Amino acid sequence: MCGRFALTLPDDAMAHLFEATLSNDLAPLPNYNICPTNLVHTVTSDEGQRRLRPMRWGFLPHWYKTENGGPLLINARAETIAEKPAFKAACRERRCLIPATGFYEWTKDAEGKRLPWYIHPSEGEMLAFAGVWQNWEREGRAHTTCAIVTTGANEPMSAIHHRMPVILPPEDWALWLGENGKGAATLMRAAPDNALNFYRVDPKVNSNRASGAELVLPLT
Repeated sequence: MCGRFALTLPDDAMAHLFEATLSNDLAPLPNYNICPTNLVHTVTSDEGQRRLRPMRWGFLPHWYKTENGGPLLINARAETIAEKPAFKAACRERRCLIPATGFYEWTKDAEGKRLPWYIHPSEGEMLAFAGVWQNWEREGRAHTTCAIVTTGANEPMSAIHHRMPVILPPEDWALWLGENGKGAATLMRAAPDNALNFYRVDPKVNSNRASGAELVLPLT
């Protein structure tokens, strides 16, 4: 799964990288501890015009009567996304990219304490998670919401967690965004074994209130 991540690149750098126009209501960056229900940066494409825009992380199906009307859907499993009622329309029609500098996962020690790890690209500055999105509106409240698509972990990541985000290289962005026709389902696979590096970080990131660049420093 993916339950926390970091994003530190400036908006202008991401707009250039994704060849996207900037929305004027993006969340402030850098953010070293992005949590569920936070606003996150996403990239969408409408007739080939890409836009870097904010969405609430936590997918809200149209039948939810309130923001808390059901389980918090921060991840969508690649293996079942096409059949799940919450996601099946979005995976065909509303796919997005979710930029990240890195993400966190946890293991446990012999006493059951949660030990955080920071996972980041082995090359380059950024990751692009596969995502799906949904507009939700009820009684005057409206959100554009998203979830990160996950798949089974590759061999190195499986030492930390059995699942990982679907990470898309630049050559696959257009297909995932629907700009290059059909076939996006073939992209929902684990990243190559050499795509990521990871190391232990301070347990202070266990708190969703923690902030600051020290969260991603290697534990000494």
